[in-house]
Amino acid sequence: MVVGKHFVVVIMVLVIATISNSVSADPDLLQDVCVADLNNAVKMNGFACKANFSASDFFFTGLAMQQPANNTLGSIVTQAFVEQVPGLNTLGVSMARIDFAPGGLNQPHEHPRATEILFVLYGKLVAGFITTANVLVSKTIKQGDIFIFPRGLVHFQINNGKGLAAAIAGFNSQDPGREDIATSLFAATPPVPDIVLSKAFQISYHEVDAIKLKLAGKP
Repeated sequence: MVVGKHFVVVIMVLVIATISNSVSADPDLLQDVCVADLNNAVKMNGFACKANFSASDFFFTGLAMQQPANNTLGSIVTQAFVEQVPGLNTLGVSMARIDFAPGGLNQPHEHPRATEILFVLYGKLVAGFITTANVLVSKTIKQGDIFIFPRGLVHFQINNGKGLAAAIAGFNSQDPGREDIATSLFAATPPVPDIVLSKAFQISYHEVDAIKLKLAGKP
């Protein structure tokens, strides 16, 4: 009878372990590579693996080239995420390049899926992030310096110098995601109600509409 009880306990432990393993995903890669099939319609946490791949799936030259930051903000981001480098699928890393015109701003934004490490290629930037206690952590960084932006916290960089600046960013996600704070609030579709923005920013409806028009690219 005692042996029977022990046997039942062992079976129960094995059943619980099996259920737990079936519910939770294996945190490690289960194959050497899983090159993203960007045309596959299957929806999953990442991309399905394509059957055939080549060295070009692991190669990208875009970060070597300076891009003209001739837009309103004076900055431009060149991504090297899984959409540009399919070989990154399931590997949990990616990069980007940010080019700044004099006075250029990489506007306040956050990455919901990644911590960022920024390396200055040339020029000088003011970089900062804001904690959930509304504390600004900011520093002037120059060529060769790095600065860290914790996952999910609002952050920015601005080039206060008279010359060009550029930086390389690394992320611990194949697709960090990006939410620009001003654009998310004032250019959402459908739009955030004016009363919400008016109360949150303590501004008039007229000012809310003016900001919405500007972010929509309308005079």
